Amino acid sequence: MGNYTSMFMFLLLEFSDVQELRLLYFFVFLALYLMKIIGNLIIITAVVLDHHLHTPMYFFLMNLAILDLGIISVIVPKFMTMSLLNDRTISYPGCVAQVFFYIFFGISDFVLLTIMAHDRNVAICNPLQYERIMHKGACLQMVAFGWIFSVLYATLHCGGTFANTFCSHIIHQFFCEIPQLLKLSCSDGYLVEVGLLVLSCIIGLGCFIFIIITYVQIFAAVLRIPSQHGQKKALSTCLPHLTILSVFIVSVTFAYAKPPTQSSSDLDIVFAVIYTITPPMLNPFIYGMRNNEIKTALWKLLNSRISLALLYVNANTFCPLNI
Repeated sequence: MGNYTSMFMFLLLEFSDVQELRLLYFFVFLALYLMKIIGNLIIITAVVLDHHLHTPMYFFLMNLAILDLGIISVIVPKFMTMSLLNDRTISYPGCVAQVFFYIFFGISDFVLLTIMAHDRNVAICNPLQYERIMHKGACLQMVAFGWIFSVLYATLHCGGTFANTFCSHIIHQFFCEIPQLLKLSCSDGYLVEVGLLVLSCIIGLGCFIFIIITYVQIFAAVLRIPSQHGQKKALSTCLPHLTILSVFIVSVTFAYAKPPTQSSSDLDIVFAVIYTITPPMLNPFIYGMRNNEIKTALWKLLNSRISLALLYVNANTFCPLNI
């Protein structure tokens, strides 16, 4: 088989060749995309504008919302364009960029969730030293480390994946996914990427073990709290993080923990939709709907905007402009 990388394009998998179904998919994904964009922007706006939320926990939450915006913007707009225009092609540089940014945002997300577990551990197990340990400089350093590590990690994966010679340009997935790209390889270079995937599993397992140990310490500290009200209050700050972490781990496990096969199936498509769309969509609802401080900040922001609008209307009513 010939080397198709010189064509500088790949063909993605379309969900249907029926125009009506493609339009239906477009509007469904558009609705989900707008819902996720609005939800994450609301969280970012609330944290930025309300000084009561200028704490490490909400700083990390704002960064999580930014990363979720990045994850969904890497894949969903391209799929919507493909459905609307019936154009399955993606350029070779576009595929490289999609792989790089999806890995970057995804790994940054997981690193940030690990940092948030450490934040909750310090807040509950060592509350008197919380401000000293989780000061502004420390928070910025941890987030910066996560972003730098994710850039290096994504660069290694892109290099390992696209150093291969591809014998086909047809990707059996609706976006450029590394396992599907490796199936197209007709050189031994894929072994490098397989090694990187094994390294990824080791790093992911290490972070997972760290999170488990962290929450064991948290639950042990919560049990030592004398009042039930104090225990519930402490657990309520951990519940959203635990929920998001569970959704992230379960979705990735469903996607990559199945035995590898040379052929693609409809189940692969379903799993891909679940793990690319579900976590970013649920995060704003999990944190926004269950967090009283965010809801209070949003109500204050909304009331202030309404008050300003009413003042503007009253001013124009009683003091009309002379034209």
